[in-house]
Amino acid sequence: MPTQNTPRRQARGRRRHDAIVRAAADIMLSEGAAAVTHRHVAAVADVPLAATTYYFSGITDLLAAAGALIVDGWGAHVEEQVEVARAAETAGGLDGPEADLRRAEILTDAILPAGDRNAVRGFYEHLVGAGRVPELAQAYADGRVVLDDALAELFTVLGLADRSHLLVAIVDGAAVSALAEGRDARELAVRLIQQVLAP
Repeated sequence: MPTQNTPRRQARGRRRHDAIVRAAADIMLSEGAAAVTHRHVAAVADVPLAATTYYFSGITDLLAAAGALIVDGWGAHVEEQVEVARAAETAGGLDGPEADLRRAEILTDAILPAGDRNAVRGFYEHLVGAGRVPELAQAYADGRVVLDDALAELFTVLGLADRSHLLVAIVDGAAVSALAEGRDARELAVRLIQQVLAP
């Protein structure tokens, strides 16, 4: 029989569960999936070690949950740029001589993670390594539909729907090249996208 404290315990349990998943995601993005251990996650989440095994039967379950959280974050990031694109369209920023530059900036900002060069490097290192962890790769594959839908909406607002896969590949390729050569990924991606959009 539930007590009056049950809802409070459930809320605390949900917060603890979410903190564990967030900690695992943060560790994966900063240190890689191999660094996700029950002990490390518990320390970062500031929860007892037993909490990680209470909520997750094993590391693979935790990796899958963290992967789903990461993909959700990517989708939300793209949705933010959809709103930026809509605002630019309303303000007339997608017309005129600077339209291709503005489209390239919005598109690049949607695909690259927010943050500095280290954030971009960590993102691509993590993304490339994700295929080595089947649970993580599956979480990304499962969440890809939401991400693709958000990107499709962005490309429609930007008037670029017919070239979406090409433009995403250009941004990703520019980022990897720039990181390997010590250049600014965002700057290179914007420049290359502008070249492709030029009449």
